[in-house]
Amino acid sequence: MIRNLAEDHVLQAYDSLRHHFTDFCGCDVCRADVLVFTLNRVAPRYVATLAGSVLTEVNLETEQSRAPIDVAMMEGFRKVSLAPRCATRGTPRRV
Repeated sequence: MIRNLAEDHVLQAYDSLRHHFTDFCGCDVCRADVLVFTLNRVAPRYVATLAGSVLTEVNLETEQSRAPIDVAMMEGFRKVSLAPRCATRGTPRRV
């Protein structure tokens, strides 16, 4: 089975950084927009074997590999907060 391991790390980054962005809506639409924004800006890490998965996971755990994910994620939070596509557009934000 082919998997993009970067996707797992993008999901983890969302969970760890979400609470820093109080102006971010967090609904399903906004969450998906941030995840797609981030995944389109980080290099995919496709694997097809257990050995490839282990090697790629070790590489993705380094600060150097995680930094581009975190930077892209923070930019995604900022952009989506400024122009949400969801029902909160034009209404006061929840905090």
